[in-house]
Amino acid sequence: MTDVPNPRRDLMLLYVARAARNFGDGFAVILLPAYLSAIGFESSEIGWVATAALAGAALLTLTVGYLAPRFDLRSLLIAGAILMAATGLAMPNAQHLALIMVFAFVGTMNMATGDIGVLVPIEHAMLAREAADAERTRVFARYSLIGTFASAAGALSAATPDLLRHLGLGEVPALQAMLYLYAVLGLAGAVCYRFLPRAKPDPAAPKKAPLGPSRGIVYRLAALFSVDAFAGGFAVQSLVALWLFERFGMSLSAASVFFFWSSVLAALSFPAAARIASRFGLVNTMVFTHIPSSICLIVAAFVPNLYGVLALLLVRSALSQMDVPTRTSYVMAVVTPAERPAAASVTAVPRSLASSISPAFAGYLFALPFSGLPFVLCGALKIAYDVALLMSFRHIKPPEERPLRVAGHDQSRAGPAG
Repeated sequence: MTDVPNPRRDLMLLYVARAARNFGDGFAVILLPAYLSAIGFESSEIGWVATAALAGAALLTLTVGYLAPRFDLRSLLIAGAILMAATGLAMPNAQHLALIMVFAFVGTMNMATGDIGVLVPIEHAMLAREAADAERTRVFARYSLIGTFASAAGALSAATPDLLRHLGLGEVPALQAMLYLYAVLGLAGAVCYRFLPRAKPDPAAPKKAPLGPSRGIVYRLAALFSVDAFAGGFAVQSLVALWLFERFGMSLSAASVFFFWSSVLAALSFPAAARIASRFGLVNTMVFTHIPSSICLIVAAFVPNLYGVLALLLVRSALSQMDVPTRTSYVMAVVTPAERPAAASVTAVPRSLASSISPAFAGYLFALPFSGLPFVLCGALKIAYDVALLMSFRHIKPPEERPLRVAGHDQSRAGPAG
């Protein structure tokens, strides 16, 4: 049964698995720094844990991207989900910083939200395989929408430890219980993947290298995405939560509500991004929604009032993620189908690796008298990235954006750009 293709069912299974994983990420990104603080770690040490987690995600994602063209994608997805379950079991039983960093490096519990992780490039390749060019951006927008709504629900559930404490459970055990729930969600994802059809290696996949004719485009995109990710590492959600805790004394329950609405706004932006992209193009949508969000983050660093800061961060959330489905759709469009798993990995890895460097610096910068400096650096670097992306790729159109060149012949289906 699982080897019979059924695109509608397969998409639903991928969506459900994505929802389970993102629900876990939604509360883990808030509760992991709270847990580490509760067992005695400082913000600088938590920054190093974030760096270890993101660096490990980069290495695993790169490995999977190069293995994917040669192995069954379903098996790789199941292995990744089991790794998520193992991470949820291991993390609450670690007390020493070195051991926590090891679990963070080899595990899946990232301290940043978004399309980062070992499972993401494989899911992207499977989604792109099911979607026609005209539907691809909408499929990825729906995938991002479901994942972000799940993250929002997970963020809201981050208030559960406060409820458990009112029922008599200690602070640390309450936080540990939620980390165990993360393991259960990993197993749920494995069950979903088990019912997918086997995705055997593509006979057309390059034999000597996973990337072929689109190598130059992919490497250029990867270099630019690494700048964006390095900038984003100064304001990963865990560090934003930590900053709100320390600067404004925000409670865990209040933070969970805020990040819930932040994720809801981000989720609602995905269908809007697909509509805007169909009219103005993928690259334009990425750039001209990103720049205002970066300006909001820079301004938030200087606002002394909590409500003003939260308002700016909410506006940023409504704009900053519109590049997620459009970026993914663009990468999948400008490479050949055989190159898609490797392209998804190669463009994701620099993002994970670059974003793993900056949290360690941000942890120290938050301790300075002007604790908003990481946000200023994040916003300024992101604006520089947006300008560079526009200048470098506005002329490379995906198939659905290319005009007809010969009457009666659809040149937009001639193949990937480049």
